[in-house]
Amino acid sequence: MENSRNTPEMIGLLQRVTRASVAVGDATIAEIGPGLLVLVGVQRDDTEHSVVRLAERILTYRVFPDDTGRMNRSLLDAGLGLLLVPQFTLAADTRKGRRASFTTAAAPEAGQAFFERLAGACRDRLGRVETGQFGASMQVSLVNDGPVTFWLES
Repeated sequence: MENSRNTPEMIGLLQRVTRASVAVGDATIAEIGPGLLVLVGVQRDDTEHSVVRLAERILTYRVFPDDTGRMNRSLLDAGLGLLLVPQFTLAADTRKGRRASFTTAAAPEAGQAFFERLAGACRDRLGRVETGQFGASMQVSLVNDGPVTFWLES
């Protein structure tokens, strides 16, 4: 099932942070200082184009202040950290009932493959990219800067 616009759209919930980390159990597996925490949802009909497009949007979306305080600088411009966290529940269909439906979400194997390709595409341009652990129960901590949060689709 495709989304309401009849196009596949990988989801990125982008949050500007002063710091963020991911723990699995008692171990911190990823952390960044200032930068972006992006929760990533992969949908069943996403394609390679979805990965490329979302990576481009994450890296170039202007969310950091310039010298006048306006949000005119991207992650690439600012050279700050990026933490990508897979979040299956972002692909939920919540339009009816009292329980989410996950029929639009990618199967676990496909979701993991697309998430890893997204991380790779971001690393190709940014360098270091931290990630959460696909399929794990994670504890995500962040200090949202602003707060600034945007819902991006590929």
